[in-house]
Amino acid sequence: MSKGTVLVAGSNANRIEIRGGGTGPTGQYLNELVVPVMALVDAGYDIVFATPNGSKPHIDPASDKAVHFDDEAAYRQARAFFDTSPVLNKVSTLRALIETGLDRYDGFFTPGGQAPVVDLMQDGDLGEILRFFHVQARPTAFLCHGPIASVAALPRAKEFRAALIAGETVRAAALGNGWQYAGYKMTVYSRSEEKPIEEQILHGKLYFDMPSALTIAGAQVNTGPDFAPHVVEDREMITGQNPRSDHPLARALIAALDRRRIKPNASHTASAEKVSP
Repeated sequence: MSKGTVLVAGSNANRIEIRGGGTGPTGQYLNELVVPVMALVDAGYDIVFATPNGSKPHIDPASDKAVHFDDEAAYRQARAFFDTSPVLNKVSTLRALIETGLDRYDGFFTPGGQAPVVDLMQDGDLGEILRFFHVQARPTAFLCHGPIASVAALPRAKEFRAALIAGETVRAAALGNGWQYAGYKMTVYSRSEEKPIEEQILHGKLYFDMPSALTIAGAQVNTGPDFAPHVVEDREMITGQNPRSDHPLARALIAALDRRRIKPNASHTASAEKVSP
């Protein structure tokens, strides 16, 4: 018997803007999507997968490697799961899930890779979904670059992102007023972790870094050592810093979902910060 249903929101982006014009390749990170989803399925939770346009996310080639997994066998299992599992190959639109009702979902998860920086952080449908989960205090998890998608909950998320790209931090801060997650403790991919990607893959710099963007919106950002597992929990929100945080974030999300099954309103009172390795 299913223990509940988790809404997993993916990105459709495969290019990201870089300073000076042009774009670089991007996508979702394979392990950041598949490892938590497989853990949720193994724990007894059903998955409903959705993206803005209803097509399957593009996997960033930089993530399609065994180095991001425990070993070669784990990588091959994850790749096969992404390629063939019905869980990740039946994709809805975010709008369709809203129209059929959000109350059926017990939790929410968005993985990283830089792709959410392009579309999810300014997607109005995702914003509506996140506002629902916030009001209901249902477990809401984001991994790596994924936490930037939380700013979609802003009424003027598109303008907020445009202000960041333009370097208009004062305007961005004003547009961030009233953000549902203002004051929340969270983590996200750090500026120093981003640097190798900019230098070796994008060959250019992003218009803004993730910790600064979330801080401008009103978050209390806490980043740990580069490329080491780091998860922060505050109230209903669970955030993981980087690809190495895939397993710890999955464990934290499953624990939060299990607590909610026992005590449905537990997230309302879980306001203290928890940092887990």
